[in-house]
Amino acid sequence: MRFYHESKIDVYKRNNNYSLQWTRWILKPIGVWPELPTSSAIEKILSKILRLTCHTLIALTVIPSILYIIFEEKDIELKLKAVGPASHWLMGGVNYCSLLYQKGQIRKSIKHMETDWRMAKRQCDQEMMLKNARVGRIIAGVCALIMQGGLFTYNVARGTSPILVAIGNETVTMNRLPCPSFNKIVDTRFTPVFEIVFTLQLLSTLVVNNTIVGACGLAAVFAMHACGQLSVVMSRFEELVEEKRHNVIQRKLANLVEHHLRTLRFLSRMEIIMRQVCFVELTGCTFNLCMLGYYAITQWHEESTNTIIAYFVIFTSMTFNIFIFCYIGDLVTEQCKKVGEAVYMTNWYKLPQKTVLSLILIILRSSIVIKMTAGNLVHMSISTFGDVMKTSIAYLNMLRTLTM
Repeated sequence: MRFYHESKIDVYKRNNNYSLQWTRWILKPIGVWPELPTSSAIEKILSKILRLTCHTLIALTVIPSILYIIFEEKDIELKLKAVGPASHWLMGGVNYCSLLYQKGQIRKSIKHMETDWRMAKRQCDQEMMLKNARVGRIIAGVCALIMQGGLFTYNVARGTSPILVAIGNETVTMNRLPCPSFNKIVDTRFTPVFEIVFTLQLLSTLVVNNTIVGACGLAAVFAMHACGQLSVVMSRFEELVEEKRHNVIQRKLANLVEHHLRTLRFLSRMEIIMRQVCFVELTGCTFNLCMLGYYAITQWHEESTNTIIAYFVIFTSMTFNIFIFCYIGDLVTEQCKKVGEAVYMTNWYKLPQKTVLSLILIILRSSIVIKMTAGNLVHMSISTFGDVMKTSIAYLNMLRTLTM
C-alpha cells in the first residue's frame, strides 16, 4: 500500500513537470522562474545574481542605443533604422520587469496546477489534462524556435554584413551592431571593442528572447491547463445526469461547482500575470511590424540579401508571437462559454427540479467569461490580431508618405 501511494505521487509530479518543463527551461536561466519554499540559500543567491546580470545586459544595450538616437545620429532615416531594434530591446526589458513583479502570482499558479494534477484521480481525467498539456508544450516549443531563430538570424546577418563608410578621401569597411550604440562613450567601430559589444548584445538578445518566449509559453501552458480543467468539468456534467441517487447528485454537483470556480480563479490569476505583457506586446508588435515593413521597402537595394531575409524572418516571428497571444485569449473566452453550453446540452430534464435550478446559476456564471486583456483595455482575440495587422500597415503607409 505504501509503494502504491508513492507511485501515485510520482505520477502527478511527473505529469505536472511534463506540462511546465519547457517553460521552466526558458525562464530559469534568466531568474524569472519562482523559487520554491524548499530552495536553498545558494539557489536564491544564484537567482538574484542572474536577475542582476540580465538587467545589466539589457541596460547595456538599450541605454547606449537611446543615446545614439537622441544625441549622435542626425540623419532621420538612420534614426528610424535604429528605433526598431531599440524598441524591441526596450519591450523585452519592460516585459522582464513585469514577469519579475508577478513572480508571486506565477508561483501560486504553478502550485495551483500541481494541486489539480494531484486531485485528478481518474485515468480519463488525467488523459484529458495530458492532451491539453501536450498542446501547451508544443506552442511553447514553436514560440521558442521561431522567436529565437528570428532574432538570432537578424543579429548574425547584421554582424556579418559590413558597410562601406566614407571618411575623408578614404572608403572604410565597418561592421554593424544589431542595435546601434553611442560611440562617444565607447567607440564600437573598431576591433576589439566591436566584438565585445557585439557579444554583449547577443547575450542580451538571449535574455530578451527568453522573456518574450517564456511569457508566451506561460500563457499557453496556463491556458491549456485551464482548458483541460474545464473539459473535465464538462465531462462530469454528462455523468451527473446518469446518477439516480439524489444525495449523490447534490454532492457531485457541489464538487463540480467548486471545480468550475477554482478553474475560473486560475484563469483570473493568469489574466493578471499577462495583462501588462500583452499590452507591451500589442503596442510593441504593432510598431515593430510597421518598422520592419519600412526597412524592407526602403532598403531593398541597399542591404545585403542576408539582412533582407532576416527582416522577413523577424516579421514572421513577431506576427506569430502576437497571433499566439490573441489566439490564447480567444481560446480562453470560448472555452469558458462552452461550460454553459455543455450544461444546457445535457439531459438536464432527467434531474430533480432543485438540481435543474442550480444548473441555471452555472449557465449564468459561464456567460460572464474571463477575458485575457492587454492592460485591462483591449480584449486579446483573433479580431484584435487583425486590427494589429491593419494598424501596422496603416502606420507603414503614413511613414512612407512622410519620409519618401
